[in-house]
Amino acid sequence: QVQLVESGGGLVQAGGSLRLSCAASGRAFSSYAMGWFRQAQGKEREFVATISWSGGSTYYADSVKGRFTISRDNAKNTVYLQMNCLKPEDTAVYYCATRASGRYALTTGEYDYWGQGTQVTVSS
Repeated sequence: QVQLVESGGGLVQAGGSLRLSCAASGRAFSSYAMGWFRQAQGKEREFVATISWSGGSTYYADSVKGRFTISRDNAKNTVYLQMNCLKPEDTAVYYCATRASGRYALTTGEYDYWGQGTQVTVSS
């Protein structure tokens, strides 16, 4: 059984930073791509960032490009999302996900396991 556990969320002022972590267990973490998504209240879940199995390829939503950085440590079975220059519109529950492929992907339907989410709130 694959398990993903996010941590690192919280309340931060606009312009601040947070680093989210997602610890994975249950399958060969280093073989699979990972993604971060977010869901604001009353809105659909949206893509934030994704990373290939090796970490050599990444892709970001336009709304976070240049502010967020996705990375992974395969020795620790963990993927990270460094979030800088946070804005109130970044407020959402952030989810990590994994898929049964080493190639990254941008849509929710391409991921087969999800974490429980961690709340990020950015105050103005």
